[in-house]
Amino acid sequence: MAHYTVETIWSRGDQKFLDSRYSRRHILRFDAGLDVPGSSSPHVVPVPCSDPEAVDPEEAFVSSLSSCHMLWFLAIAVKRTFIVDHYQDKAVGIMARDALGKLAMTVVTLKPEVHFSGDQRPSRDDIDQMHHEAHEECFIANSVKTEIRCEPVYGDTIG
Repeated sequence: MAHYTVETIWSRGDQKFLDSRYSRRHILRFDAGLDVPGSSSPHVVPVPCSDPEAVDPEEAFVSSLSSCHMLWFLAIAVKRTFIVDHYQDKAVGIMARDALGKLAMTVVTLKPEVHFSGDQRPSRDDIDQMHHEAHEECFIANSVKTEIRCEPVYGDTIG
């Protein structure tokens, strides 16, 4: 069993608090000591109480799904001896009311574009299968009830 630790640090400082106009900006400190600026989403709490340049929980959620999928995809490509040169995902999360009427991230759509090189290049079917396997293996995706879609972007990325 592995343990993952993240610190979330916020301090009021000299701000008023009871008027609800305090800054939601905070620090997300990861186990390696990396500090990432965090905030509430400006879609939820208006600026200036939110910082649009900081990572909000909704973005972090979408990012964790995208990152996990990519890492599994790369591992699967290596096993199949496909050389990946570049992987870029423009993932989108949709916040809406769920079946119980609660606000939730209801759909996350991954839009990975993968570029390959080398003598052996995957077909579209190979790529689709690798994305399917990556989705099945991604433990972040396996941990949430959000619908997660994968819509690979194809161009001149395959042989």
